Amino acid sequence: MIIPDLNSPSARLPPAIPTEVPMRPIGFAVVLAISLLVGPIAAEAQQAGNVRRIGLLDTQDGPNTDVFRQSLREVGYEEGGNLVIDYRWHEGKYERLSALTAELISLKPDVIVVTGPRATAAIKAATTTIPVVFLVVADPVGLGLVSSLARPGGNITGFSTVVPEGFPEKQLELLKEAVPGVARVAVLVNPANPMHRLSLPRTVAAAEKLKVKLQILEASTPDELESAFDAATRARANAIHVFGDTLTVTHRVRIAELAARARLPAMYLFKDNVAAGGLMSYGASTADLFQRSAGYIDKILKGVRPAELPVQQPAKFELAINMRTAKALGLTIPQSLLGRADQVIE
Repeated sequence: MIIPDLNSPSARLPPAIPTEVPMRPIGFAVVLAISLLVGPIAAEAQQAGNVRRIGLLDTQDGPNTDVFRQSLREVGYEEGGNLVIDYRWHEGKYERLSALTAELISLKPDVIVVTGPRATAAIKAATTTIPVVFLVVADPVGLGLVSSLARPGGNITGFSTVVPEGFPEKQLELLKEAVPGVARVAVLVNPANPMHRLSLPRTVAAAEKLKVKLQILEASTPDELESAFDAATRARANAIHVFGDTLTVTHRVRIAELAARARLPAMYLFKDNVAAGGLMSYGASTADLFQRSAGYIDKILKGVRPAELPVQQPAKFELAINMRTAKALGLTIPQSLLGRADQVIE
C-alpha cells in the first residue's frame, strides 16, 4: 500500500471536479450507512493483519494452560484479539500424535508450542521451518532434539527440565526423610519413554549410594498399572518412586488410589500427582516453564530465530506434601521437612 505524503499541497487539496458533471447532494442517511459499513470492515482488516497464530500440542487442558494464556497477555498477546491459539490435546494417546501434528502444521501457525519428549520429537520430525518452543523435556540434547543447550540450532528451542547433578539422590533422600526406615523402594517407569531409559541409571546409582534397594516396575499402558503395584506389594516394598510421564500424570488419580490400597508412600516428579492424592513430589515447576515461555514466543513473533535462543533450564524446584495422605498412611512428617515444602495440602 502506498501512503501519500500528507504534507504536500496536492495531498491537502481535493481533486478538481469537472464542471460539466452535475453534482447531486448525498443524503445524510446514505453517508451514515456507508460509514457504518466501511468502518467495521476496515477495522477487521487492520486487526486481521496483526493477528498472530500459535499452535499448542499438550497432554490435556489444565492449570498450566491458564498460566500460559495469562503470560501471553502480559507480553501483549490477547487470545480473541491479536492472537489465535489452536489447541490440540493428545491425552497420552501417542498414536494420535502424527494426525494432531499434521493438523497444527496445516493451520500455518507462526510458532508451535509443544510439551513432553515424544510430542516434541513428532513435531521436530514434521517441520523444519515453523519455529518450535518445547516445554517439560528433561534431556533435549540426549534425545537429539537440539545440538546443545547453548546453541540449539535449527527451528527448535525451549524450556527443559534438565536437573542438576544429584537430583535423583535428592528425591530419594526426601522420601527417606518422610518415611523413616525405608529400605526397599519400587520404581515405576514407562519403558516407552526414552527419557526414563536415560535417567534410570542415575536413580540406580543414587540408591546404591544411599543403601536403598530398588525394584524396577514397568507400565506403558493404564491396564498395566495395577499389576505393577501388585508386584511392589509382593516384593514388600516400603515405598514407591513414580517417574514423571504422561501416563503417570494423566492417570494420577488412579495411581494415587493404587498406592493407597497398597499402603505405599509415593514420591512423584510433579505436584499434580500430590494434588490428586499422592504423598509427595519434588521437581521443576512446570507452571514456571509455561510462564517463562511467553517471553521466547514474543521474541520469535518479533523475528528472532529459535536457533538464537538457548534452551532454558529450570529456575524453580518445588516440594509438595499431602498431609491427608500422610495421615492415612500413619506417617508423621518431620517439621523440618514441612518447613522446606513449597506446598502443603492439609
